[in-house]
Amino acid sequence: MPSVSPTVSVPTSETFLRAIQLTHVPAQVNDEAYEATTQYVPWPKSYGGDMVAQSAAAMMRSVEADRTLHSMHSYFMRPVDVGATVRYEVERLRDGRGYSTRSVRGYQNGKTVFTAMGSFQVPEDGPEYQPGSPADLEPETLRSAAEVLAGVDGPAAEYWSTGRSFDMRHVPGPVYLDVEGGPQAHQAVWVKAFDRLPDAATDRLTADLHRAALAYVCDYTILETLLRVRGLHWSSPGLSTASLDHSMWFHRDGRADEWVLYVQEAVSSQRNRGLALGRFFDLQGRLLATVAQEGMIRSSS
Repeated sequence: MPSVSPTVSVPTSETFLRAIQLTHVPAQVNDEAYEATTQYVPWPKSYGGDMVAQSAAAMMRSVEADRTLHSMHSYFMRPVDVGATVRYEVERLRDGRGYSTRSVRGYQNGKTVFTAMGSFQVPEDGPEYQPGSPADLEPETLRSAAEVLAGVDGPAAEYWSTGRSFDMRHVPGPVYLDVEGGPQAHQAVWVKAFDRLPDAATDRLTADLHRAALAYVCDYTILETLLRVRGLHWSSPGLSTASLDHSMWFHRDGRADEWVLYVQEAVSSQRNRGLALGRFFDLQGRLLATVAQEGMIRSSS
């Protein structure tokens, strides 16, 4: 049954930290298994970032300490209940000298709801290249979600304002109630955890936590450029969206409790499906991660 959450008035990062709390359980199908709980959202189905981050965390636990997650590719198979337990079965597909490969399946009510594969690398030194970070306004000069939605009542406004564990500030503006900035194929979102995230026992585990944080937060806004190009916003009548598949590449270590610029673009929209790309840059302009996601977008308007 869906959980009922009290109204959140003080923004914290507890929602994310609860989401990635995994419990090791006996494996039934593969090499090892974990359980995690989806977090409250004011909608009938759970937030897709729960499954992305939880599956990433499960795969991270299955590899040796000398290697880190550099890519993952996943499919959302079925809607997942809010506040319910998801079981993640991890299969160790390969462990080589430099790379490891993992597969994970998420189960709820005896059915597969999510699948992912991840690749891990023993870090190496080598030449670097990346595109430059686009120049944008300083995040502190932009309105927070709470400021944008001040005076707007309802569980959705409350959740957008304080319930997502991360401060998110849009350029040119958000698409909560209308399309601020007008229809266009690009936007950027400054993102930072509301709290400083706890340091783990080792540098590698701390880096894993921040990778999981980027994996968690990236699903909130990645489809918004696809809404923009159609002149839609999250409150549009009859709007229905769903994440279909998701890929993410981790390039460099970074901290999700410091401001990160999430640059997004719509690639294609057709047949009520769309593809969007995103890139995370830190304040020093380093490219931390790249995201590609396909989603379903249906609207009566």
